[in-house]
Amino acid sequence: MSAFSRRLGEPGRKGTPADLLFVGLGNPGEQFDQTRHNVGAAVIENFAKRSDARLRKTKARALAAGVLMNDKRIVLAFPQTFMNNSGESVRLLVRSFGVKEPHHIVIVHDELDLEPGRLRLKQGGGMAGHNGLKSITQHLGTTDYVRLRIGVGRPPASQQGADYVLRRPGRAEKVVLDEAVEDATDALELLVEVGIDGAMAQINRRRPDPGA
Repeated sequence: MSAFSRRLGEPGRKGTPADLLFVGLGNPGEQFDQTRHNVGAAVIENFAKRSDARLRKTKARALAAGVLMNDKRIVLAFPQTFMNNSGESVRLLVRSFGVKEPHHIVIVHDELDLEPGRLRLKQGGGMAGHNGLKSITQHLGTTDYVRLRIGVGRPPASQQGADYVLRRPGRAEKVVLDEAVEDATDALELLVEVGIDGAMAQINRRRPDPGA
């Protein structure tokens, strides 16, 4: 058993462990659908749709589904805790599905420090003030998980960041973010195919189409 597994405890159930856990961050409830803060959750929902998988309620306080791709068992999850408590669900998911290492966890989330639509994939690093990541780091006891960051851009000077991410984008920005959801889903599929290093090499050099 790895040090990570020992720290979090034995899996909550027996069975074949997941090879990868993809978690899209957001807030539950219709009032938060299509807000900037829920762009990570939108990616997981889109991945499930592509895979003909249905996200269902689990004891891990998340909607989750299992899919098989390239002989890898992948768990898709959208925590049903609010964003600031995302770590509670992620810890339960890790234990429930027997995830053995932090680099087998990919957190998909919105990022204020990137222009709208831009993607960045990395393992480890800081949290840039993101409360969902802070909660996950606290509950997992490590920052070594993978992050797929989706740019939503900075708010205007007159608006607080918390208000900005909890609002829906305007029409032009929505087009960009809808395309980013598709691109991020592609990025997760690429990660399954070529691994984290190969995926980073391809994804991090891309820029969003300025004409989108």
